[in-house]
Amino acid sequence: MLRDYLYNLVTGKIKGPQAAFLRGLLFVFSLIYGLVVGILVIFYRLHPARLNCKVISVGNITLGGTGKTALVEYLAAKLNQRGNKIAVLSRGYKRDARLPGMQGMGDEPEMLQRKLPQVPVLVDKNRLRAAFRAIKDYAADTLILDDGMQQWKIFKDLELVTINAQDPFSNLRLLPAGFLRGPLGGLSRSDIFVLTQVNPGQDTSGISARLKQLNPRALIVEPTHKAESFSNLDKPAEILRTDSFQGKSAVIFSGIGSPQLFENTVSSLGVKIAQALRFADHHDYTQADLDGIIECARTRNLDTIITTEKDAVKIARLKFDQARIFSLNIKLDITKNEAEFDRRLLKLFSL
Repeated sequence: MLRDYLYNLVTGKIKGPQAAFLRGLLFVFSLIYGLVVGILVIFYRLHPARLNCKVISVGNITLGGTGKTALVEYLAAKLNQRGNKIAVLSRGYKRDARLPGMQGMGDEPEMLQRKLPQVPVLVDKNRLRAAFRAIKDYAADTLILDDGMQQWKIFKDLELVTINAQDPFSNLRLLPAGFLRGPLGGLSRSDIFVLTQVNPGQDTSGISARLKQLNPRALIVEPTHKAESFSNLDKPAEILRTDSFQGKSAVIFSGIGSPQLFENTVSSLGVKIAQALRFADHHDYTQADLDGIIECARTRNLDTIITTEKDAVKIARLKFDQARIFSLNIKLDITKNEAEFDRRLLKLFSL
């Protein structure tokens, strides 16, 4: 696949003179990309729109899954419980507007809306237009920009950036020569760094020191992603404990940015993974895809299939053919520097 080839090319796994030439060409394109991004940042930050509400941005500096959506859910639930009128603004990556209702929102916004029915999730590539709608139609006093780091048209009261602790800055090169979505200098505007995908016992002092060099005033926190329960896709009201499949063999599948984290979590619950199937991030599952997954389980005489919450949203409208498919529900909690995190977050509403 082209995606895999480009990944292996950029990461240096493909050797030889041709690969070196292509990497050099990509580096030239990355310089052009960086110049364009720099110009846009300067232009839009001259006069950003200041809205009559608080704006919290959750974003990342690299491509791939860094846990943004889980953090958005955490913030929205926390502030909603406090009594704030929250709205989440998303661009709805790979959404299909032809589908009715929530199905046309995109996988992550639809998942958020299902988990937070009391919080409106607005999908629009034009975030400013969505912001005005949230304020007018829902009387929102707080907007959360999902994937908002590269959104420069709106003034942000608080900016959180998720950093993948397993690959924080990629190869330090911008797209398409690397996986950086913007120059590292952009991190100097952040207020809170959220280190995600931290392995048990991992020493993150080196990453923290580098972030402190880039932005001494920013707070650094480390959340934990805890397995909370399993949901039966055929019977959504049926919630199972995390030890329900302990000692059992299962086929698991995912189409997310960091499949290894999901697979490790499932394994940590005592599930014996007979086969782990990986699809591209935001993969649009077809009936043929799901039939192939079910057949994979059947050929192994297994009756249990496990996937992620995001993937569950995308296959819910397909036919399961009486297969037992469960989604693993994950809950995020802030552990390191939680008190200071809450102080900075709630300080917004005392200004």
